[in-house]
Amino acid sequence: MTPFPLTWLYVPGDRPHVVAKALACGADVVVIDLEDAVAPDRKEYARDATAELLSEPQPVRVHVRVNGTEGPWAAADLRAMAELPGVSGLRLPKVTSAEEVVRVARGTGLALYALLETALGIERAYAIATAHPSLRGISLGEADLRADLGVREDAGLDWTRSRVVVAARAAGLAPPPQSVHPDIRDLEGLAASCAHGRALGFLGRAAIHPRQLPIIERAYLPTEAELEQAEKIVKAATNDQGAQALPDGSFIDAAVVTAAQRTLSLANRP
Repeated sequence: MTPFPLTWLYVPGDRPHVVAKALACGADVVVIDLEDAVAPDRKEYARDATAELLSEPQPVRVHVRVNGTEGPWAAADLRAMAELPGVSGLRLPKVTSAEEVVRVARGTGLALYALLETALGIERAYAIATAHPSLRGISLGEADLRADLGVREDAGLDWTRSRVVVAARAAGLAPPPQSVHPDIRDLEGLAASCAHGRALGFLGRAAIHPRQLPIIERAYLPTEAELEQAEKIVKAATNDQGAQALPDGSFIDAAVVTAAQRTLSLANRP
């Protein structure tokens, strides 16, 4: 499994045939959703179908987004998923406190990922990110956050996006993936949005349809020009001359070298 997942494909847990297709579509992580994608009268069926599927190891990394910890379905979701060999991690929706993460972590040995979808969650981003060693990542749920904040324009979310990127880094977590692009037909808009997210410090993106996966991957993988520059920087750094200027006039130091090494690692991911 790649250490640099770039694509996270959400699929509804009450549609096992769709989940089966998703497992074979090339996403780095498949996220089976028991929360927003499932109607209340289908929650139990979705949980049982997911538990049956994940009773066996899967060929790709599989996360399960359980229902919110304050709601009526969460406890049953967590019990059902706790020891299944096919589950790689649990995604916790609408997290607003470190205590929520700790409570879940005490009941399962699985890797946890917190979704911040409210103003309160954003305000407590760093506390949530450092709540427990089992927490491996944080990310945004932008649809709910947009509604909570009353944001109309996309740019209105940029401060919260940067807040989550900084909190993840400060906590020593991986860079967060972007939230989903809801229009599955708007591939040009998706590509532009991914470029903006990459500039903000995100790494990869959640998707809701397989056609979005190659767009996301292409946007987040280094370009040929970026690879060429990274190779020049790393090669120059082997001279052990400390800070220096390259023949093209660009200046390099330890921070620039670290970024170049990350670029090369990302390009060489399995």
